[in-house]
Amino acid sequence: MHPRASLSAISTFSWELDTDLAFYADAGITNVGISVAKLERFGWEEGTRRVVDAGLRVTNLIGLGPFHLAEPNRWGAQRERVVRALDTATEVGAECLVFTTGPAGPLPWEEAADALEAALAPVLPEARSRGVPFAIEHTNSLRVDVGFVHTLADAIDLARRLDAGVCMEVNACWAERALADTITAGADRFRLVQVSDFAVGTLSTPNRLVPGDGDIPLERVLGQVLAADYQGCFDLELIGPRIDEEGYDSACRRSIDRLTELLDTLGA
Repeated sequence: MHPRASLSAISTFSWELDTDLAFYADAGITNVGISVAKLERFGWEEGTRRVVDAGLRVTNLIGLGPFHLAEPNRWGAQRERVVRALDTATEVGAECLVFTTGPAGPLPWEEAADALEAALAPVLPEARSRGVPFAIEHTNSLRVDVGFVHTLADAIDLARRLDAGVCMEVNACWAERALADTITAGADRFRLVQVSDFAVGTLSTPNRLVPGDGDIPLERVLGQVLAADYQGCFDLELIGPRIDEEGYDSACRRSIDRLTELLDTLGA
């Protein structure tokens, strides 16, 4: 496994934490993204202990759950969940917390950004004090149920406003206008880059592919990221019917091999 490659627990979406950990040990996977939802189901304390005992490099903790930005009465419970995730992130040495913004509901974009700033105001300073960066993940525009930020450029702008980081989701931005310029201007905010592939003509989401099986020009895009002096990990986030059909074991192993080859080719 390339030292800058990582495998997200989203890639084994229906497996539970203990199955993930057994797979990592068997496959020699050392760099991982851990799912908050799987930790919750397993039990926060025991799950955290199991991750620590496994000796894994935790490149990210993902899946904090969305703030419903038009419903401030619901923010308190979500803030408590974020703080609990911060506790775990500190214990396992997670390199960032990845989150989607949450749905805007009836709010226009600008008001949703204001609401997100207010919702996060009590927790961002706590994250900074612990040295755990927040990373805003932009989402496919079909996924308004989980976020209102649908371009990498908007994610970077919002991250600068909040003094937070960015999770660049290649599957959601590879066709953006002036992508290389956006990457160059915003790479100082990147805390994680998520990698997968996509077949042009696919009409459902999420429906991702093993890198190299689809049409995203990954060598060009990742090369632009590296040229912008990004120093972090490239996290494989695989999900959808094609991954389910192949099976997690095979899809993950092939993805790690493909990403390792690509990063070696690019001199990462």
